Amino acid sequence: MSATPELRRVVLGALVGTALEWYDFFIYGTAAALVFNRLFFTDADPAAGTIAAFATFGVGFVVRPFGGVLFGHLGDRIGRRSTLIITTVIMGVSTGLIGLLPTYPAIGVAAPLLLTLLRVCQGLGAGAEFGGAATLLAEHAPPGRRGYYASYAQTGVQIGLVLGTSAFLLVQLLPEEDFLAWGWRLPFLVSFALIGVALYVRLRVAESPVFREMERSREIVKLPIRDALARYPRNFFVGVGAHICDTAVVYTLATFSVAYATRELGLTSRTALLGVILFGLTVIVLQPVYGHLSDRVGRRPLNLFSVVFVAVFAYPYFLMVDTGVPLVVWLAMMIMGAFGFAPQVAVQPVFYAELFGARVRYTGFAASRELGAALAGFSPLIGAALAARLDGEPWLVAAFLIGTAVISFWAFWASRETKDIDIAAADPLRRPLVEE
Repeated sequence: MSATPELRRVVLGALVGTALEWYDFFIYGTAAALVFNRLFFTDADPAAGTIAAFATFGVGFVVRPFGGVLFGHLGDRIGRRSTLIITTVIMGVSTGLIGLLPTYPAIGVAAPLLLTLLRVCQGLGAGAEFGGAATLLAEHAPPGRRGYYASYAQTGVQIGLVLGTSAFLLVQLLPEEDFLAWGWRLPFLVSFALIGVALYVRLRVAESPVFREMERSREIVKLPIRDALARYPRNFFVGVGAHICDTAVVYTLATFSVAYATRELGLTSRTALLGVILFGLTVIVLQPVYGHLSDRVGRRPLNLFSVVFVAVFAYPYFLMVDTGVPLVVWLAMMIMGAFGFAPQVAVQPVFYAELFGARVRYTGFAASRELGAALAGFSPLIGAALAARLDGEPWLVAAFLIGTAVISFWAFWASRETKDIDIAAADPLRRPLVEE
């Protein structure tokens, strides 16, 4: 079945919108690894400064569940599309303002406080962005192709990772003095311009046909989070556990590994950032492949395979990174991306959309997923602290990744195959999505 013009616009809107919004979210992590410890926490020693910078990075994850509940409520009440317009503005403005912040030498302790406040705003916006984009895609997609089309929401996230990392790679071509003085600000300031691009694309996207039918039949609920927890309690907790492992993997690779490779192994930041870009490009290429495969073999088998691979490859990954050989480091990141990360995240948009009925889908999706993100979002901080206990060695970090894989494994094991459900159903409780 070929895509209709409307569906193509929805795919483009999700792809561009999530790419630009997650560009905003990811550049903070890169800056936390390379810049913020030197400009916003200058009273700390290098290791403590990195830990403090990663702590502010993790704050964004703490507030993401609140963003999921707040904007999920709006998404289930006023519409998926309208809510995404709001989150686009919040993400773009808060990210752009980070690029205007004075640093610690200029205003003292107010600098990290303002940085943290803007990170909170980023977290609120991010908490609803992915759930909204994926819900909109899943509800527009034809039966039997939901996994494929919904995977483009996650493809946009990885494009955001590549764009954000590339932006820092480019500004690091400046002399170090210029980079630290003003160059690091440029990737953040670009966000002001990106708001216009994202809004232009999203304003041309039609509202979900499922939501339009809910409005017509007056099936909109007053308090979606209450109904989501009351009607789908087990599904909700499956959603929380399902997002633990992939969150830990991506931020361990994209943030902790960059700090570890540069500070402990002596690699240049450009070498480390190129590894992240190769990781992201590998995942981008494989997203639609795994999404299509999930429409054939199901969501559950791919999810289970992916987390098992993370557990098996966690130690070999760090053994390869520890060689300090750029080609080996890049290969390690690409292998983890291809088999430990890409299958999970390609299936993730449709997996979460199918966990909840239409009336509470946005809220259930966003709140459960972002609660999982909050639990694993401090992975770079945890990684830095664990490495510090072994004088910089990463073996406890590998054990931590295995632990997150075990948690997500049980969540996926508890789930039931959902690829054949009726996603337009207002209340699919008559056919539970999770076995009792």
